[in-house]
This record gives sequence, structure tokens and C-alpha cells, in this order.
Amino acid sequence: MNADNTCIVIFGASGDLTHRKLIPALYNLYKIGKLSENFSVLGVSRTELSDEEFQEKMRKALVKHEKASGEILDKFCTHLYYQAVNTSDAVDYSKLVPRLDELHDKYNSAGNTLYYLSTPPSLYGVIPECLAANGLTTEEFGWKRIIVEKPFGYDMKTAKELDIQIHNYFEEHQIYRIDHYLGKETVQNLLVLRFSNGLFEPLWNRNFIDYVEITGAESIGVEDRGGYYDGSGAMRDMFQNHLLQVLAMVAMEPPAIINANSMRDEVAKVLHCLHPLTSEDVKNNLVLGQYTKGNVNGETVNGYLEEKGVPADSNTETFIALRCEIDNWRWAGVPFYVRTGKRLPVRVTEVVIHFKTTPHPVFSQNAPDNKLIIRIQPDEGISMRFGLKKPGAGFEAKEVSMDFRYSDLSSNSSLLTAYERLLLDALKGDATLFARTDAVHACWQFVQPILDYKAQRGRVYEYESGTWGPKEADKLIAKHGKVWRKPSGLMKKKV
Repeated sequence: MNADNTCIVIFGASGDLTHRKLIPALYNLYKIGKLSENFSVLGVSRTELSDEEFQEKMRKALVKHEKASGEILDKFCTHLYYQAVNTSDAVDYSKLVPRLDELHDKYNSAGNTLYYLSTPPSLYGVIPECLAANGLTTEEFGWKRIIVEKPFGYDMKTAKELDIQIHNYFEEHQIYRIDHYLGKETVQNLLVLRFSNGLFEPLWNRNFIDYVEITGAESIGVEDRGGYYDGSGAMRDMFQNHLLQVLAMVAMEPPAIINANSMRDEVAKVLHCLHPLTSEDVKNNLVLGQYTKGNVNGETVNGYLEEKGVPADSNTETFIALRCEIDNWRWAGVPFYVRTGKRLPVRVTEVVIHFKTTPHPVFSQNAPDNKLIIRIQPDEGISMRFGLKKPGAGFEAKEVSMDFRYSDLSSNSSLLTAYERLLLDALKGDATLFARTDAVHACWQFVQPILDYKAQRGRVYEYESGTWGPKEADKLIAKHGKVWRKPSGLMKKKV
């Protein structure tokens, strides 16, 4: 099913996200025929631009990022328009009314409007209020939806305040909180892997799984985002949103039916079942780290405190490792080890399911661990590790693997990127892969003890760039007789 005839309004149209992700995603959806021919994009920001100037800027961005050319590029750009608006002034939003009426008439889009907030978080509550003040949120003529980028608040208090602000003008069914991790093919495939295979679902519980490991590693530093990142840290930037959402999809119960409400009900249930972090948990099961000067991929890089925009006395963490548990029947007693950090050896996001060893006293002595590795990025795929007899005399077991990579599929060219998938879902009104209010609140409630610890300038350990984090993170998992996996960048290589 293709999207309805729609006008897509992008606030923050002069920003980097619009150039690098949003316009390229819409272009690719148009190129493969997923968008209606009757669509329009209205870019909105403070900068004064004509329609033609905006079209030329987006054309250059598409040539640069997508190597776009030819008739399809020309046709796509004719659907792009622009309106300069002071996004903090409700009166100035009156300019949008005639522009949107004109575009809805021209493209027969019947008032259907998707608003995308590609703006600083400080405007997340302002823009809905200003739209409502000009009658642009009512669904009397066509549907109205709003996509909000992360962060959804800064802590539990601000998340609730933001929700109240937005809900004053939009109903929950109109609000799409985007997390691009949930748009990745392998994250979605977690559900199919688990629930459609009798090989895995009977084993997906505390009786057969020893522990679960979730890693979100980045080899880059904070780049030019030092000022922003220092107020965020790894906890808010990656852990509270991306990795907890991945954890929920690993651990959720099967939905009764495949629709947005049922799926999101199960995600919220898992997040509410996370064992609350006590002061002892924060002391014994949490490690925060900050990278120092080192070597990444053969290049000498600065430490965090030398990065542009970072205060010389910053205590902000660029690494977090946490041992947590889920208090429900399926997962009781199974530890989840979650870590994320910058300036680690490789860029990789993966989930590793570690199965319990065989109870046989002879065969279990030398048998390798059974693992299911679900690689989310960079090369999406799944690898199963198990033991087979080593050639020669005796019964010594050797680890072997069965690997699947999406790049091996002949239809790979039709796979949608995360932003393409999520934008298309929002245009269709499918909220399955978007965060719901109760799930967002559950995440903030779970991490609040960590935020309190950070606010008290809790201990942050140093680690050299190009390593797998502070040695204290290794001790965290080692004291329970386990060890972190150290993956390479590609599943094609032995990892």
C-alpha cells in the first residue's frame, strides 16, 4: 500500500538532518514508487529562501548524498516548496495557512498533513501550540500527524512536561516519536526470528538462556557536537532510547495481533518490568567512562576533554555499561548486559543471546558456548554459533557458525533504510515502530537513578580511545563469570 496524497511539512528545513536524511529518504521512496504522485514537501525555517532556491539546495544535497540525477531527480524537486517562518512567533504561522491550502488544492491531498519537527528540542512544545493557534492541527479536513525527533525530554520531569505540551494540541494517535534504530531491518526481524520459528521461540526464556548482551559501539567521537553532547552523555544519547528499545524488542511477549497497539502494548509491558535500579545497583552494576587520547583505526585522536565545545572539567560519560534484569516469568534471573560508547574500536550494534551449556558432564567440558548473534549495523545479519566435532580422534568440540547477511539477498536493493521505512509508516498511519507515551515514561523512570548519580558527579572512569571501554566494565561482567564479546566491524570476518 502506498502513502496517501499528502503535504509533508518539515520544520528545520535548513538543518543538517533535512539535507542528509529526510529529503534523501523521501526522494528514494518517490524513486521506487512508494509515494503518491500527488505529494508535496513544504520546508519551513527562519532562513529567507524562495521555492527555487530551496529546490536547488535540495538538488545539490541529493546529488551529493544519493548520487541522484536525471528525470526522476528533476520531477522530485518540482514537489518541493519553501516558506520562511519565525518558528517562535504564533502570528507568523499565519503564512502557512494559504501555502498549505494552495498545496492541498494543487496536489489533491484533502488536507492530509504530516509535520516533521527537525528542530532543537526547545521548539517541540512551541510548534504544536503555534500550529493549533492557526487552526492547523484539526482533523476536520484530512488527517494531521506530527513526528517528533529524540530527545523526548531530558529526564522524567521534562518528558512529562513535553507530553502535556504536545497533547494539548495533538491526540496520541497523531503523535509519532521517531527512533531511527527501530526502523532498521534487523531490529524488526527480531520479532520474525523469534515468533515465526519453532527453533527459537521455545528456547527464548530463563530455562535455556544464560544471559543477553547488547552492544551499541561507535568508533567516532563527539565530532562537532561537543556542546550538545556534554549536556547529554551516552546515557541520554544512546542508552535511554535506542538500546532500551532494542532490549524491549528482544524481551517482549508475542503480540496478540500484528498491529500498532498490540505491538506497543508488549514493548511497554517489558519496560515496566525492568527491575528498578537501587543505590546498590548503581554502585555495583553500573560503569560510566570517558575516552582519553588514543588510536582508532590507525589514527591518533583527541580525548573527550580536548574536543571542541567540551568544558575542561567535564564529568560527562561517553561510555556506559549496565547489568539489569527483567522481573517477569520469562526472564526472571537472566541478566541483560547493555553497553554503549564512543571511540571504541569499531562501529557495531548487535544483540548476543548466550544459551546455557549442555548438562551432559562429558560433552560440556570442552564445548563452545552456543550463541545467537543478531547484527543490527553496520552489516545487518544473523549468526548462530555452536559446536561440532573437531576432525580427528576423540570428541573434542570446535565452534562453527551459520551466517546470514541481508547483503546476500538478491532483492537487497529494495530494502528501505531506517528513515525511509519510518517516514513511509508515518505517511500510512502505522505507528508500530514509533515510541508511545507510556514506553517513553517507563524508560525515563528506569534510568532516573542513573541521572541522579550523574547529577551528583558520580565516578566516571577513563578509557583510552580505541579500546573497549574502562577496565571496570570488564570487571562488571567478569565477577559473574562472563565476558564481553569483542566484535569486529563485519560479520563476514571471524568475530
